[in-house]
Amino acid sequence: MNLPSIWPIHDLVIFDCDSTLSAIEGIDELARVSGYEHDVAALTKRAMEGDLPLEAVYGQRLGTARPTRDQVRAIAGKYRDAVVHGAREIVAALQGLGIQVFIVSGGLIEPVRDFGVWLGLPREHVFAVGMAYNQLAGKWWRYWDQSAETHYLAHEANPLSAAGGKGRVIREIRAAHPGRALLVGDGGSDLEAAGEVDLFVGFGGVAHRKQVAEEAPVYIHAPDLSPLLPLAAGTAGNTARYARLWAGGLSRIANEGVTFNDGRLEEAFWGAVGRK
Repeated sequence: MNLPSIWPIHDLVIFDCDSTLSAIEGIDELARVSGYEHDVAALTKRAMEGDLPLEAVYGQRLGTARPTRDQVRAIAGKYRDAVVHGAREIVAALQGLGIQVFIVSGGLIEPVRDFGVWLGLPREHVFAVGMAYNQLAGKWWRYWDQSAETHYLAHEANPLSAAGGKGRVIREIRAAHPGRALLVGDGGSDLEAAGEVDLFVGFGGVAHRKQVAEEAPVYIHAPDLSPLLPLAAGTAGNTARYARLWAGGLSRIANEGVTFNDGRLEEAFWGAVGRK
């Protein structure tokens, strides 16, 4: 990583959704409202034991629940109820600085899109990436393929991996919106897509994943997203309008709410903003 002498402002901030902007896993909530919690738990257990690919688990969860439009739409409200502390305010602050904000998330597209609009994002800035059809089998594959709900449920048929959905969508976003990009996420697919951006910031506000905590160049383990504003905006956020948010985020960073796993990155950051 080539570090600048002055900490730069990022032109784009891209968020994962589940466990980053919201404390809800949309597909698990779908299983709950559909009455299939035990079936989903059994599928997850098989994945943890290596008996089933993770992508197949996601697809089979959907196949088990066979959601209606109303059930899928209702989950958007659950996202709003479970928004991570400070997320809405931080998104607004980033936009106020002229930083473009995007969501690239897996799973159910319409709840994620609705949630993004509620956060104040343009609809075209919200992407959801579906599971690969060829990793599903049996009746669910046929159900998805023939259902009128297909485009409501999934963006398109790509797995969440470096070679597939999330990384590809981020590349397309960057091609359309040039500039420095920062990605915020909590999962393996986010870590795999880190090479597509200038800075990856891991977030452990809801789901603390050991690999992300250890491998992300910067890891937020504070219980909110306030440290993101100084990390994304550098010194540009230190204005009268955003002084409270910016100072609060800087305080979180200084008081061990953030881990810099890259020492050069830590040195560059504190050299630019001044150590508290």
